[in-house]
Amino acid sequence: MNQTQLQQALKHHFNFDVFREGQAQTISQLLSGHSSLAVFPTGSGKSLCYQLTALLLPHLTLVVSPLLALMKDQVDFLNSKGIAAASLDSSLDKDSYFDVVNRVRQGEIKILMVSVERFKNERFRQFINTVAISMLVVDEAHCISEWGHNFRPDYLKLPQYRTDLNIPLVLLLTATATKKVKLDMASKFAIDEAHIVQTGFYRQNLDLSVIPALAGQKESQLIDLIRSQNGCGIVYVTLQQTAESIAEELRQAGINAVAYHAGLGSDVRQQLQNQFMQSNSQVVVATIAFGMGIDKSDIRFVVHFDLPKSIENYSQEIGRAGRDGLPSNCFVLGNLDDITTLENFVYGDTPEKSSLERFFADIRDNTQDSLWQCQIYSLLQSTNIRQLTLKTLLVQCELLGVLEPKYSYFAEYRYYFKLDRAEVLNKFNTERQAFLNQLFDATDFKKKWGSIDVNEFALQAGLERARVLSALEYLHEQGDIELESKQLIDVYQVDTSKLANSELIPQLASYFLSNEKSEVGRINTMLRYFQLDTCLSYNLARYFDDQGAPQQCGHCSVCRGKVAQLQYIDTQKQVVEGQIHDYLAPLDIALSGQGVTLSDTLAVRFLLGLTQPVFTKVKASKMAGYAVFDSVPFTTVKKAVEQNR
Repeated sequence: MNQTQLQQALKHHFNFDVFREGQAQTISQLLSGHSSLAVFPTGSGKSLCYQLTALLLPHLTLVVSPLLALMKDQVDFLNSKGIAAASLDSSLDKDSYFDVVNRVRQGEIKILMVSVERFKNERFRQFINTVAISMLVVDEAHCISEWGHNFRPDYLKLPQYRTDLNIPLVLLLTATATKKVKLDMASKFAIDEAHIVQTGFYRQNLDLSVIPALAGQKESQLIDLIRSQNGCGIVYVTLQQTAESIAEELRQAGINAVAYHAGLGSDVRQQLQNQFMQSNSQVVVATIAFGMGIDKSDIRFVVHFDLPKSIENYSQEIGRAGRDGLPSNCFVLGNLDDITTLENFVYGDTPEKSSLERFFADIRDNTQDSLWQCQIYSLLQSTNIRQLTLKTLLVQCELLGVLEPKYSYFAEYRYYFKLDRAEVLNKFNTERQAFLNQLFDATDFKKKWGSIDVNEFALQAGLERARVLSALEYLHEQGDIELESKQLIDVYQVDTSKLANSELIPQLASYFLSNEKSEVGRINTMLRYFQLDTCLSYNLARYFDDQGAPQQCGHCSVCRGKVAQLQYIDTQKQVVEGQIHDYLAPLDIALSGQGVTLSDTLAVRFLLGLTQPVFTKVKASKMAGYAVFDSVPFTTVKKAVEQNR
């Protein structure tokens, strides 16, 4: 398709007269059969690259997106343009879910959006394997890179899913990628470097300011900042309770402000998003849970009341301002106290050696015929490894060849009859009636619901598991039964020779410590950036491999002659050494009851209030010492613990 035809398609489907920078090149590459990576700044039209391409390809385009809000906004936009798009997500009821499935099967839907976790669902994989797919799109694709800032282990499996589904074309989309991350993403999908499309990162309409927070005055500084602005804006904070308290202070100062965070119900969050989209004066005080998928063009200011997690997070969050191209202001109210909080979160993730030992003991003790069955929640509890860290550990074991994922299944299927059993059977011929009678007889009914061990039944009946599931799914889709599935089990092939390698645990411990060091380094890199004495806009663009930004933008605080020097603004809590033993004694007793030894690292995490699976089990947050030193650096508390236990 030539450029004139592309332009006509753009006008016909979206009523846009011209492409933005990079869009036409990306779409042309895809239509020529070249998988591509598009790195465009936030709000620069990445989504159109797959939306228009999908309409010009013969089969389904499957889009992997990280957030429900993002999917909903994209689907609503496409449907408003008369384009058949849908998502399969947790918000759908049964009828809506099967309506989408049937429309996909019949070829009515061109774009289907799912989360990466959806691929773990046995029922989804059975369905999607029957569908012809032209293109796989990975939104927020930096999540696939261990060198990136939002690494998500499940994303590492996407290249294999692509192979399994025989998808010929891939498009990766991201707004934030350093050169190292770009090349890493591309290599995982065999994308040629020539097919990486990157537009300029620098945005002339964003004014960047770093303002040192003053002791005892940070809240009043924020109020003064917001009063000096016009229009609506976002104030980013780290903690949920900070979002609530700051929103209340702003309201008391006469500012129309609301709090938004993951602790609110999904209905409340959706209502707050809708209000913000329609407002021209509201301020949302939010954790990073807010913003992804919020495509509001007239956000006039973004304030970081707390420091962001990284330069990548900072760039994403300020990128939500001024998408209409009009001048918008971005402020950081910076102080060094925030660094302690950010670093302590990192130190809370690294698994202890004893946790790694329990993980591999579980594999050795529960492997039969070279197969190990893993239930994530149970493993969290037995190993005391955080969920994201545990997923990363599993993926690392795959990359080292210790584990090979075979399949996933639900441990429990249960159903009840919506029609009389005899009425259901009468719909089928004699042969199928015999099979269904076997299936129903093998079901253990307790009053209304009946549970069936699908594996056991398939084995006894001499059938493939998939055949049994297909029958249950068919009955469910026809409205004959109501079917539920629970307890996802992941099954891995175990290489026992590699499992026996004595270097395995030290190697993985070193990997996680290296990640810890890298994350702390990322925080310190951000801290140096905010205190630079050269143009902030120029240095931000260079960080993301954009060589075209002016060396002096003229619209940042440094160019205005105000170099920031950040300070501690609150007096650090002092570790009272004599109290440490008293704080830890109840925890030690509770953990002993669970067969867990209170290590120095666990003790520090308790005193800092860093959640651990075992803390939930023993209700540690109710104990007097929990989070008592939450504003003290991890290394300081660890030293005190080592000296005073």
